[in-house]
Amino acid sequence: MEDKRILYVSSEVVPYLAENEVSSMSYEVPKMINNQGGQIRIFMPRYGNINERRHQLHEVIRLSGMNLVVNDLDMPLIIKVASIPKERIQVYFIDNDEYFKRKATFTDEEGAMFPDNDERAIFFAKGVVETVKKLNWVPDIIHVHGWMAAMLPIYMKHYYKNEALFSETKIVTSIYGQSFEGTLDKEMVNKVAFDGVPVDAILDLKNPDYESIMKATISHSDGVIIASDNLSPSLTKFIESSGKPFLPFAPKDKFAEAYSNFYKTFVL
Repeated sequence: MEDKRILYVSSEVVPYLAENEVSSMSYEVPKMINNQGGQIRIFMPRYGNINERRHQLHEVIRLSGMNLVVNDLDMPLIIKVASIPKERIQVYFIDNDEYFKRKATFTDEEGAMFPDNDERAIFFAKGVVETVKKLNWVPDIIHVHGWMAAMLPIYMKHYYKNEALFSETKIVTSIYGQSFEGTLDKEMVNKVAFDGVPVDAILDLKNPDYESIMKATISHSDGVIIASDNLSPSLTKFIESSGKPFLPFAPKDKFAEAYSNFYKTFVL
């Protein structure tokens, strides 16, 4: 993987948030590619429960200041950056006071999903792409982890389809068993369609529960990785019948060779 450019876009990344299947692999996979001589960047949301002082986040003024439109509202984009200690890996944080200032990731104190999680996911996807454009850094692969990042493949295939910068970029999505209860806002499909995405391409978003969002994401990816041993039979079947190249589950102690072979053989 030497000199290959891979952009990792994740809902959660260790050490900035607690360790779970998504946050752990969102750290381990980039670290592995970094050790193989690849060039990597990681993007994640700057949730309000990330300790900026401890992790030494700082705003990148030249990348901040743009407004992104979400559901016909202008939302200011703030970009922060930090480095993972000892790894020489830069992490970029997508921030906005309206969407990410609250001191939690996805749910309130009662465990209820935030009602604007759909808009947060749209903002995150657009924020990542607009920032990468400003960096003028062309990824060979974009690898998506976690449902908060799941709008990125959809926006890449439609909203940004004419961006010359990404004409050769391939999208890989890791699908995890880690999900959420209930659905996101039922208006989500209309909010995405507002950005010119054809409704017939995102019919799964009409009932935006976890599995439906993952199905929409899989349909817009160039390759899929089954990242959980306990993925639901229905999602597993959908991946197997999607016609997309896919990698079956590889445990953490064996994933390195499997992932890099998948990148090289089926994606690049």
